[in-house]
Amino acid sequence: MWNFATEPEYQEKLTWADEFVRAEILPLEALSLDRQTLHARTAPLRQQVKDAGLWACHLGPELGGQGYGQVKLALLHEVIGISRLAPPVFGNQAPDSGNAEIIALFGTEAQREKYLRPLLDGEIFSSFALTEPGAGSDPTLITTSAVLDGGEWVIDGHKWFASNAAFADFVLVVAKTDPEARRHQQFTMLLVPAGTPGMTVLREASLMGLDGVHAEIAFEGARVPADSVLGERGGAFAISQRRLGPGRIHHVMRWLGQCRRAFDMLCERAVSRRMRDGTLADKQTVQNWIADSYAEMQGLRLMTLHAAWVIDTQGVPAARTDIAAIKYHGAKVLHDVIDRAIQVHGALGVSSDLPLEHMYRWARAARVYDGPDEVHRVTVARQVLRGYSPTVSLWPTEHIPTRHAAALSRPDPTR
Repeated sequence: MWNFATEPEYQEKLTWADEFVRAEILPLEALSLDRQTLHARTAPLRQQVKDAGLWACHLGPELGGQGYGQVKLALLHEVIGISRLAPPVFGNQAPDSGNAEIIALFGTEAQREKYLRPLLDGEIFSSFALTEPGAGSDPTLITTSAVLDGGEWVIDGHKWFASNAAFADFVLVVAKTDPEARRHQQFTMLLVPAGTPGMTVLREASLMGLDGVHAEIAFEGARVPADSVLGERGGAFAISQRRLGPGRIHHVMRWLGQCRRAFDMLCERAVSRRMRDGTLADKQTVQNWIADSYAEMQGLRLMTLHAAWVIDTQGVPAARTDIAAIKYHGAKVLHDVIDRAIQVHGALGVSSDLPLEHMYRWARAARVYDGPDEVHRVTVARQVLRGYSPTVSLWPTEHIPTRHAAALSRPDPTR
């Protein structure tokens, strides 16, 4: 039986986090602060989060986290999602949180000692380089190669949309190392320090609605030691899925936090904006927007918490279909709720005086990053159809004349 309940002590933490985000973090959105200034400005806030026992909660206690299960993490991310500035304050911003988890689980002792603690403490930054100009939704098309030459890997290739690569202290690079192996065992994840000769950031590219910088990188004979491998050789895709599965739950719950913020603005505007014959809340169209938004948010929340519960009780592989479903469905709900909030605000809604226009751009990007909607739909359909098999026809149409068989296939208009 599903059970999303948490003990009263944890609910107190969630209540504290909600009040903290709204009182301390939301006001920072109105300030134009560069990355370094913002990082310094939020240092005291990060300490408060640590004191509250909510820092880097996706990690185990031995790494400074709390070892919470996915249901608890999901509920926390719903709160964090209220503000785009909250994840770094809680120590779980992308891509650093996922990269820290990879190093913790698959890194060597030397890699963990050099990179993990500074990354968790926010002293250094990281990047994840997977996507290439010719390999987006199908990563098996990756052409970036890494070849062993003596005691070093020699990397050649081209990556883009590598998150934070322009200022990262190291990059996790997925490269083809074993072209003769089975398709999903051809790729290995390598840790490449910033400043490695032969690795060049070609340009920085901002994505609509997304904070941070995504960069295009060229690798031309870049050399790293043979022990730069994370996990096993040929295991890059398995590692990536370990990182991306729970991460998508966190994404969607943060989207629900954004939905709640937009929904609150929608409802407040509806009851506040007066017209000659009443308020916007009196109009059936606006009432429909509110009702639809409420139902969609509630449905998505239950779907996501169920996926988190499956991971907690059965593991990540068992939740594959649920995770894919919430990814594409959640992106649509996020877009639609924000869109309605913008519409009810009229011209004010599309202005930068309100956060809705930034949230709207974020929502549109959500349909692409972490896999486009279409790929996740295919995953859901294929997984669902595996539970079905062809049935024997009730009508032996092969023994019926063609004209009669065609008639049988049409519905009876008298029924």
